[in-house]
Amino acid sequence: MVTPILTFAFDADVSSTLPLSVLMATIALIWNYVFNALFERWEKKQVTKGRSLQRRLVHGAGFEGGLVIVLVPLTAYWLNITIWQALIAEIGLLITFFFYAIVFTWAFDKVFGLPTSAQATDE
Repeated sequence: MVTPILTFAFDADVSSTLPLSVLMATIALIWNYVFNALFERWEKKQVTKGRSLQRRLVHGAGFEGGLVIVLVPLTAYWLNITIWQALIAEIGLLITFFFYAIVFTWAFDKVFGLPTSAQATDE
């Protein structure tokens, strides 16, 4: 999905945007694991349990915010564009994936249940 967008938006060759897209997806996958481990550690310490809309929005914003820090400079370097151009490109992608992440985690939680960190304990 990202490769055609980057190719079109920056009039770049697929030979450049495809490896970038794979690298971006790999970084997102690793960040997903790290971020969710940190988020669930924090979530476990919260008095209010469950996953409210507010908590889901914070989760999505934190995840996407972490990606911005890494992906914007990477995109700028890889495509030989300015940080500003890379940020504009990333904003479009990140807004799309922000809402996708919220809907996906909500659906995942509905199908598989909340993680232990979001469940009430019987203390």
